[in-house]
Amino acid sequence: MNKSRRKRIEKINEQLEALKEATELLFEEEEESFNNLPESLQEGERGEAMSEAICNLQEAVASIEEALESLESAQG
Repeated sequence: MNKSRRKRIEKINEQLEALKEATELLFEEEEESFNNLPESLQEGERGEAMSEAICNLQEAVASIEEALESLESAQG
């Protein structure tokens, strides 16, 4: 891979890192909000929706991390 393409991958890595951090922040905020709900609301429809959002955000972070690893491998 030439220098130009490596630099482009580096730029994408930087963008993905920023997106990962933003997604992690959203995850933490949603998890904290869920944990601060009364137990009765956690078990209700609202709590279930929040719990699903938390799981989806965790998966998104993991996917971004996987993409970062793949890009780093591509750089050689």
